[in-house]
Amino acid sequence: MGGLPIPEWRAAFVWVAVICSALAPGSAWAQPDEAALVQALRGGGHTINFRHAETDWSQQDHVSAPGDWKSCDGTKVRQLSAQGRETAKRVGEALRAMKIPVDRILSSEYCRAVETAKLMDVAPVETTLDIMNMRAADLVGGRAAVIARARTVLATPPPAGTNVIITAHGNLSRAATGAYPGEAGAGVFIADAAAEHGFRLVAELTPADWARLAGRFGGD
Repeated sequence: MGGLPIPEWRAAFVWVAVICSALAPGSAWAQPDEAALVQALRGGGHTINFRHAETDWSQQDHVSAPGDWKSCDGTKVRQLSAQGRETAKRVGEALRAMKIPVDRILSSEYCRAVETAKLMDVAPVETTLDIMNMRAADLVGGRAAVIARARTVLATPPPAGTNVIITAHGNLSRAATGAYPGEAGAGVFIADAAAEHGFRLVAELTPADWARLAGRFGGD
């Protein structure tokens, strides 16, 4: 497959010592590696939390009432750039090439997040107010409520043998998880009742990481 332009890799993976998916209960990866990550994702049980793909930063959000964020008009709400649309397609290609099963994509109602999800083209897309841009938090119950709803989504295990994707916002990821991906970046999480918020971070990946992994494991 034609990959994204891949800059020099900067050790984008952030690993957690114990990963339950695709392993026997209680076991750990002594030396986690990329093959182990792909194997785990193929086994399901993960929530992959993407920030929407690259946007046109000459545009600005003008959100003052509930639902304003749904607009796909660039004069009203910031939209994906041409590069962002291409990135979303390529990330979806990488997921399909690696045969990573996805049950559904849960998307913020913002047009840029919904478009990212649809362009990935890996699973049905469901929009939900459980995932919201922090800048609009006051319109949907306040900051604490927005964070709590997002954490509930991340702490909910996907159906057995599959994964769930979220397409959302960097500021929500930072507030709810502490991870702050760049545009089109993703954090991979697993539900863990023993963890502080009911989930744990497994890895962080850039769009270039997905392309590189597909190049290594897409034919397996």
